[in-house]
Amino acid sequence: MSNDTGINGAESLVRTLVKGGADVCFSNPGTSEMHFVAALDRVEGMSCVLCLFEGVATGAADGWARMTGRPGLTLLHLGPGLGNGLANLHNAKKAGTPIVNIVGEHTTQHLSYDAPLTSDTEGVARPMSHWVRTGRDSLGIAQDGADAITAASTASPAGPGQIATLILPADTAWGPGAAPATPAAPPVRGKVSDTAIATAAQALKLGADTLLFLGADAVLAAPLMLAGAIAKKTGARIMGRTSLSRVERGAGRVALPRLPYPIDISLETLKPFKRIVLLGAPDPVAFFGYPGKPSRLAAEGTEIIPVADGTHDLMDALERLAEATGARAAKPILAPLARPALPKGALTAETAMASIAALMPEGTIICDESVTSGRFTGPITENAAPHDWLQITGGSIGIGPPLALGAAIAAPDRQVINLEADGSAMYTLQALWSQARTHAKVVTVIWSNRSYAILTGELAAVGAKNPGRKALDMLSLENPALDWVALAHGMGVPGVVAESAESFTEALRAGLAENGPFLIEARI
Repeated sequence: MSNDTGINGAESLVRTLVKGGADVCFSNPGTSEMHFVAALDRVEGMSCVLCLFEGVATGAADGWARMTGRPGLTLLHLGPGLGNGLANLHNAKKAGTPIVNIVGEHTTQHLSYDAPLTSDTEGVARPMSHWVRTGRDSLGIAQDGADAITAASTASPAGPGQIATLILPADTAWGPGAAPATPAAPPVRGKVSDTAIATAAQALKLGADTLLFLGADAVLAAPLMLAGAIAKKTGARIMGRTSLSRVERGAGRVALPRLPYPIDISLETLKPFKRIVLLGAPDPVAFFGYPGKPSRLAAEGTEIIPVADGTHDLMDALERLAEATGARAAKPILAPLARPALPKGALTAETAMASIAALMPEGTIICDESVTSGRFTGPITENAAPHDWLQITGGSIGIGPPLALGAAIAAPDRQVINLEADGSAMYTLQALWSQARTHAKVVTVIWSNRSYAILTGELAAVGAKNPGRKALDMLSLENPALDWVALAHGMGVPGVVAESAESFTEALRAGLAENGPFLIEARI
């Protein structure tokens, strides 16, 4: 392979990434990535967003990819920088999100000197990556980038994409580059066997004690129409897994209840079902193990019928299930538009969500990291204007603000609302600065209960008895209380405190009118 292109390896890599649709780079670079950074100015079509912490970059790439369907792109600095971003890569992996990480590395010859930032970068990458490669030379790095795009675009059991991590030694970036490479098409998603379709159809025809349990991209609007038609025809129930990457919901769409998070409630929810048909979702299990309680949530003796995971063509599977159950002509029940009245009185998560349901515009994107405060509020927005709902998928907190950043950049003409726990938001507070810098149209609602409220419940759930002051202090965000409006102002984001339903509605109106980010500290 010869170089007559006049470009270096970094530029050939950036050109390849743009060619493969990864054209927004969420970046926290260092010395080893400077040639890649310089290449950003020389390649038309690549945008970049500076993130002040690597967990913001990886979370934002996740939100961007969930909304575009194309690989999200990060630029990170060596093994430690990648390590800082792993928590939100865990969430992206569980969501089946396509992401390409470009991770700078020392020059090949410098690695042997064990400099302070030298680490096993491939070792750091592997637990949260499906595909890992270290570039070997500048003339081959474009092809490495193309292979990373193909890997990221390959479906995983969790959903339509994978995590690909390409490690870029500095000399590979500054050496002579080849022409940009074209990513190969990812493998076609598999078709479910006729036998599996027939078995599932037979179970669904048995009616109300059969559950069609959905996940991955089977919860977008078009496949949900088919699932709703099957439910209408057969009498079977439909339900989504507890944490879903992206649901299309609201008026004119099929409403999808989700399996609740608390173990006792989820056990009761699944108790009536004798059969559970899995389509894009795994056998439901509890988030944690608890003394004297089962890990599997289905009632003992329930027949589990696996049909398809995220590596399969789920739309095709639903079309064939609709045919096999005679549901083609059935009309699914669609949520009617019914905006609630604006609430008055005390501010709770429920009254705040009523205001959101009443005022949010069509096409709003909800980014939800409110596992405690928001756990029962989903139905309140069921009849709101059509919207998308993105959730924390892997349980690794701190995804909400960066997820909202990425979603807003992916869909700049749409409103984003981030439903955010106060404890979780402190993990990636820096995302507010990137929202301000990019004028991202995000309203962040901080559920300010001044505690890790979910852990208060978990303390009881695991049977830890008689907690004392030391234990309770580990769950409290008081002494001192966080001042979210001051924190937001420090990041360049306007904000207000709401302490009543009426003041929350007023604050939400102001936030929706902003041409950029806004924060509401909802003291509930």
